Amino acid sequence: MTDPYQPPPPDPYQPYQPYQPPTPPPDPYAAPAYYQPPVAYPYGYQPPRETEGLAIASLVVSCAAVFGICFYGLGGLLGIVGAILGHVARSRIARNGNNGAGMALAGIIVGWCVGGLLILGVVGVIIYAASGGDFS
Repeated sequence: MTDPYQPPPPDPYQPYQPYQPPTPPPDPYAAPAYYQPPVAYPYGYQPPRETEGLAIASLVVSCAAVFGICFYGLGGLLGIVGAILGHVARSRIARNGNNGAGMALAGIIVGWCVGGLLILGVVGVIIYAASGGDFS
C-alpha cells in the first residue's frame, strides 16, 4: 500500500507540477462564502444627452401662440418668435449633437403656421378697410 501523501512518480511526458496534497472535505456547518453583488453598470454606459433648452422654449412659445391668436395679433407675434427660436435651436443641435430636434421642428412648424394666420388676418383687415368697411 502506498502513502496517499506521497507524490506520484514523475511522468517523463508531462511537465513537472509541484505536488498538491488532497483538500479536506468541506465543513457542512461552515458559513457560506460571501457573495459580492454585480455592479449596476459594469461597462460604463455613457450618460444621456441633454435636451436643447431653446428647442423646449420654441415648442412652448409656439403652443402659447396658438392660444394667443384670440388676443388681437399677440399669437402671431409669439408664433414668429417661436419659429425663430426653433431655427436657432436646430442650428445649435446640429453643432452640439444634443437632443430636441423634433421639438425644435414642431416649434418651427407651429410658429410659422400661426405667423401665417397673423399675416392672413392683417391682409383681411387691410382689404376690409380698403373696401370702405362694407362687404354688402
